[in-house]
Amino acid sequence: MSGHSKWHNIQGRKNAQDAKRGKIFQKLAHDLYVAAKAGGADTYMNASLRLVVEKAKSANMPKDNIQRALDKASGAGGQKFEEVTYEGYGTAGVAVLVETSTDNINRTVSSIRNSFKHFGGALGTSGSVAFQFDRKGYLAIDREIFSELDEDTVLEAALEAGAEDVQTQDAVFEIYTAPNDFQTIEGTLSEAGYVFDEAEVTMIAQNPMIISDDDREKLEQLIDELEENEDVLAVYTTAD
Repeated sequence: MSGHSKWHNIQGRKNAQDAKRGKIFQKLAHDLYVAAKAGGADTYMNASLRLVVEKAKSANMPKDNIQRALDKASGAGGQKFEEVTYEGYGTAGVAVLVETSTDNINRTVSSIRNSFKHFGGALGTSGSVAFQFDRKGYLAIDREIFSELDEDTVLEAALEAGAEDVQTQDAVFEIYTAPNDFQTIEGTLSEAGYVFDEAEVTMIAQNPMIISDDDREKLEQLIDELEENEDVLAVYTTAD
């Protein structure tokens, strides 16, 4: 993963979304769902979920929205949701992964297929683009807030906890883990006093593509439309 910073992509998307309150709540709902699904709905036992709940409260996300995301993850209320990942290509041949949680697969696949068509893309078959991504645990420490931390200290602590890689960027320390080790490593580092600005299991593009500004605009329109779909949990692309 040398030379690639997930943080740059996170910040780019955040800057575009911060002006849209609904987008912020949708992202938080996704993070709540994923964290609760992975580690349970007990914030005392689940550090990832605790972090997201705190963010949701800071963003003034309604309590009902928070609870709805947690109920969806636990299957409360009798609703049965199935997690399905769709794969396709957007503008300029950029690979796109769309993670969903749905109670109606026919509705969801039809909607996602139409979104790809709207912006010159195409929905592919299972396995058509997934091989271009790696699932990784991701932790980011804000260097401005924790200015006393140096690279060697973070590197030693992360590797001792079992992390796979640590990258130092201007704004953050980025820690990557195997997906199955994410909860353990996050817990170990949290107990050691580290606080994370981002903490999630995510998909990392193996070979990020540089695309033109025009193609990027079309791709971002596709991502926006997909993210507006209430069944969509997350969208990942190979665009750098």
